[in-house]
Amino acid sequence: MKAGIVVFPGTNRERDMAIALRSVSGRAPKILWHQDTHLPDLDLIVLPGGFSYGDYLRCGAMAAHSPIMHEVRKFAERGGYILGVCNGFQILTETGMLPGALLKNASLRFLSQDCFLRVENAETPFTARWQKDDVFRAPLAHGDGNYVVDEKTLEMLEGEGRVAFRYSASDGVVSPQDRETNPNGSLNAIAGIVSSDGRVCGMMPHPEDLVDSLMGGEDGRPLFESLVEAVVQ
Repeated sequence: MKAGIVVFPGTNRERDMAIALRSVSGRAPKILWHQDTHLPDLDLIVLPGGFSYGDYLRCGAMAAHSPIMHEVRKFAERGGYILGVCNGFQILTETGMLPGALLKNASLRFLSQDCFLRVENAETPFTARWQKDDVFRAPLAHGDGNYVVDEKTLEMLEGEGRVAFRYSASDGVVSPQDRETNPNGSLNAIAGIVSSDGRVCGMMPHPEDLVDSLMGGEDGRPLFESLVEAVVQ
């Protein structure tokens, strides 16, 4: 799988993502600078976590207007796969490539902790190595992860199966009002969504930080294995 990772000023999770991609695909990803206007031949583009442009204006707002994002949009239109994690999810919503917005956590505090995610749709290129209702652990680290969207769009996301992951308890029980299991207060406990064609995914927790037993577990590995399988097909 030929992957590229976009780096903006303030990005700080590109190394973690590179380790995960290389671990699963056996191939080192390309590092793409935010001012690049020509993309190499790629199967996957990743927008990793961090604090692009210091989170000025809104998280992801300035990065959404970086020169490379014009090429990322065209890449998506051609059917390329895009994964946005944490700040990457925020950027995807700011560009309009995914609906909704990420607001301040309900607690108004930065959260750095493990959480549990339940797989809502196992028929996407990002989730195919799981089964529906599987539960896995993932670290989260953000101050603006409270996913919100208008009622009509929420109905569309739920009705079309575009919710990929939901925050849950370790046994898979979803309780949107429970701050223990839905720590940032996201609407319907939504932790990750996909685009209408299923090829763009945004999520707040960090699956790349659990892909090897040396990291404390391999819970996030199936996401990257799913992508490799999708590209090979």
